[in-house]
Amino acid sequence: MFNYLRKRFTSRIRERSRRRARLVSKDGRCNIEFGNVEQSRFVFLIDIWTTILDLRWRYKMTIFISAFLGSWFLFGLLWYVVAYIHKDLPEFNPSINHTPCVENINGLTSAFLFSLETQVTIGYGFRCVTEQCATAIFLLIFQSILGVIINSFMCGAILAKISRSKNRAKTITFSKNAVISKRGGKLCLLIRVANLRKSLLIGSHIYGKLLKTTITPEGETIILDQVNIEFIVDAGNENLFFISPLTIYHIIDKNSPFFHMAAETILQQDFELVVFLDGTVEATSATCQVRTSYIPEEVLWGYRFAPIVSKTKEGKYRVDFQNFSKTVAVETPHCAFCLYNEKEAKAKEKKGFDNPAFVLSEVSETSDTKM
Repeated sequence: MFNYLRKRFTSRIRERSRRRARLVSKDGRCNIEFGNVEQSRFVFLIDIWTTILDLRWRYKMTIFISAFLGSWFLFGLLWYVVAYIHKDLPEFNPSINHTPCVENINGLTSAFLFSLETQVTIGYGFRCVTEQCATAIFLLIFQSILGVIINSFMCGAILAKISRSKNRAKTITFSKNAVISKRGGKLCLLIRVANLRKSLLIGSHIYGKLLKTTITPEGETIILDQVNIEFIVDAGNENLFFISPLTIYHIIDKNSPFFHMAAETILQQDFELVVFLDGTVEATSATCQVRTSYIPEEVLWGYRFAPIVSKTKEGKYRVDFQNFSKTVAVETPHCAFCLYNEKEAKAKEKKGFDNPAFVLSEVSETSDTKM
């Protein structure tokens, strides 16, 4: 029992030590932080709309509630000051013929309630502005206009947060692993992607970036060097008919960065494959982007994806997501270079070759027949 626990503990430690840093997580979030930014944070307040939209819900709701409560309380104080200056409060013992600026304001609480009724246009009819004070009329107009602005901004920010295309991207899923196997006689890297909604993404486009550390001929080390990875689908990588899961693939040819990798050495490589899917949401016409990434441990050499689409007896097409990330082992060359050498060898077998050293000697025929 002790030996078993020790093996499990050591395997966990080795697994954690083998974990690689990701720039993009599996769900598309970017793992990056900015340090020593010289610009002031005031620049984020200039673009206040984007700042509010990027905030988390708890901070957004805190600002939403604070904005309304703060404005109600602030104008409540102003209404109290107006009543205090005009001596409308009961402590001044106004006469019977005294006309207050605002009817039935007896203290700070009633002033706050009048501010609330004014800004949200509830209108109970108990407290109201009279024509006695021009200051009260101006304050009423100013609070009404400012209340409309605050209400429009906050409600618009919440509506925009709810309807962001980022939420639509959560219904697009990629396979857990990428596989490398032969497809159409060529060695390819394959990834499966599925749309969990029946509504389509219009004008979808799939592409990839291979992130790795490279050293330039000048000796400069580039940590996140980006190499374009072209992914294609049998129907093309533009304007995909994305109603059922698709298998996208990258051909590993001589121009591919995977060409010099092999089944035995791919785990020793240091790279991160980031896959992007851009499209337009059919319902809102807003563009969205879905991202995921694969590290060498998540690239399976010599496997292909299990079938996922079938046809029922009723004539309907059925997608079984249980096999979405399931892989099946297949016979695959252990490197792309070996596959191309094998093709060249088979091509040479079908051709004839002249032998320059071959000499045809003529032999004179003699007849040994005697009559």
